[in-house]
Amino acid sequence: MTSEFYNLQDFLKGETSLNPIELELLGDIKGETVLHLQCHFGQDTISLSRLGAEVTGVDLSDKAIESAVKIARETNANTQFICCDLYELENHLDKQFDIVFTSYGTITWLPDLDKWGKLISKFLKKNGKFIFVEFHPVVWMFDDNFEKIGYNYLNVAPIVETENGTYSDKDAEISQSYVTWNHSLSEVIGSLLASSMNINDFQEYDYSPFNVFRNMLEFEPKKFRIKHLDNKIPMVYSIVAQKKTTTNTVHKIKGSMLN
Repeated sequence: MTSEFYNLQDFLKGETSLNPIELELLGDIKGETVLHLQCHFGQDTISLSRLGAEVTGVDLSDKAIESAVKIARETNANTQFICCDLYELENHLDKQFDIVFTSYGTITWLPDLDKWGKLISKFLKKNGKFIFVEFHPVVWMFDDNFEKIGYNYLNVAPIVETENGTYSDKDAEISQSYVTWNHSLSEVIGSLLASSMNINDFQEYDYSPFNVFRNMLEFEPKKFRIKHLDNKIPMVYSIVAQKKTTTNTVHKIKGSMLN
């Protein structure tokens, strides 16, 4: 939390942690209710509340939620936080929302996206929107140096690894083992379509707003690419889906990558 990556000092002074990608997708959310899944220690949750929304953040980590509550109190944010396994959220929350939001490095920790899609639909009001921004599955196919394909695009098995450092501090003297899952675009979109959701918008971006991978170059402020790959691969994608009671259809898909 104290890492330069999070820029907590400026955040406490009022700076948003949200990026232009998600801000454009969210639009005007004043007066809306928002459920923020896998909220970590709440910076985005609080940033959403600063846009005028009433926001509930959910995360598995008790330490992250403790920090989120502390920061929310310091900033007088209109937020509440729930600490639980995401798949058990219905045991802790009985409410539907105008918007469900989640972003960047979230679904890689989830083994079952069918449950994820059903959960999103359950907590959305009729015609409510799901807004999702995530690292592109093509990124997760590469080895750490982005020199060769090291992983399967499809979710064929859990990935068990040990890592030194963290994404926010690559030089941190920490070694940790973890389990992740790669999820293809078809798996993500299919889970939403199967859960009474319509896909209203899909976009791919040839940059990341975060410097979280090795060998990255900032070619514009807060826009990063892998140096030797330039704009040749998608780095991030976004989805806007809407809960409906009618048959699911795909309304708009933008296949080109956007700068």
